[in-house]
Amino acid sequence: MTRTATRIAAATRATTVTSNSTVVTDWALRYFGPWWNATGTTTADDGPQVIADVNPDQVTEIAQRVAEDSGEETVYADSAMLLGRGGDGTVFASQPEDELAYRAEPGGPLHVYGCEDIPVALAAARLAREVVRGQLLADGWSILHASAVVRDGRTVLTLGDKGAGKTTTALLLARSGWQLLANDRVFIRPDGDRLPVLPWPSAAAIGLGLLDALGWYDRVRDRVRHGEQLHPTQHRKVTDALHSGSRTPLWKESGKELKPQFFPDQLATWLGLTLATEGHATRILFPKILPGAGPALLDQDRTVRAGDFFTAGTEDRYPDVFGLLPSGTPDTEPLLELLGRMPGQAVILGHGVKANTELLAQVTDSTA
Repeated sequence: MTRTATRIAAATRATTVTSNSTVVTDWALRYFGPWWNATGTTTADDGPQVIADVNPDQVTEIAQRVAEDSGEETVYADSAMLLGRGGDGTVFASQPEDELAYRAEPGGPLHVYGCEDIPVALAAARLAREVVRGQLLADGWSILHASAVVRDGRTVLTLGDKGAGKTTTALLLARSGWQLLANDRVFIRPDGDRLPVLPWPSAAAIGLGLLDALGWYDRVRDRVRHGEQLHPTQHRKVTDALHSGSRTPLWKESGKELKPQFFPDQLATWLGLTLATEGHATRILFPKILPGAGPALLDQDRTVRAGDFFTAGTEDRYPDVFGLLPSGTPDTEPLLELLGRMPGQAVILGHGVKANTELLAQVTDSTA
């Protein structure tokens, strides 16, 4: 059987996804290409590998093995997962609802099996990102909960609690000449007095209300109605809203907003944004959205703090079940010290796109 491969690299680290399905490797190329260096290849490197195959027999075999063990239970990528461990340290896992199964051998490749192409492609992309994430963390990178835009290499980071306006700020700046590096997380580490920044590849979530306010709703709806598809992790209610023309924000019972989910390349092809692959941090914004208020500078002594970082202990969607991340807690003190010296500005944003953009342009144009 012919196998295909996609090599995925960020900074000096890489992994290779190989599969018996071209859908899986093409998916990895599309998903990582706009932000990391993803290339098609004919052979896997000697480094870490994710072997992702459509193989229902392996799904059944591993699921039965895990079910026979007393096992562990967790939630991985919002789906229930059952875990078992072999005597040699091999981790076996099953996600029955997704018809996926995993085998992670100590020091060996990471296998994922499924019954259909798309679920395997989704799982392979998540695992490949986790493999590279572990390598970057081992090299001293940290993950900051921030959006980021870049111009001439200079990067503006936007931090804040959920709903503060990180994505709104990044998209407003990206519409006005900046390149979008990330809308939720970035990799960052000290390098002398500089702070290099890398993107965290992911589907980009943009709420229906924000999509409408930025003037993108109609073009997105038109593409969806003509059969083009957004990322498959998007909730069916969002797709239905786009078909019906509803612009009203949608919410889960938990209070989490349901949003359209864009592939990274769709940010460019559908929304006309330019993406960046790297930069170095030079300024930090701390936005706060106040409906009905006018945009304004805010005299607030907000700084980057330990809670702004993602760690293995705080990761809520991708627990380290396969042992891909380095052990121990990273020392973020040198990074916090450098971030503390950086120019920062708290801002109030209202619901007026033009006025918000003008204020953000005023602040960022003064970036050194």
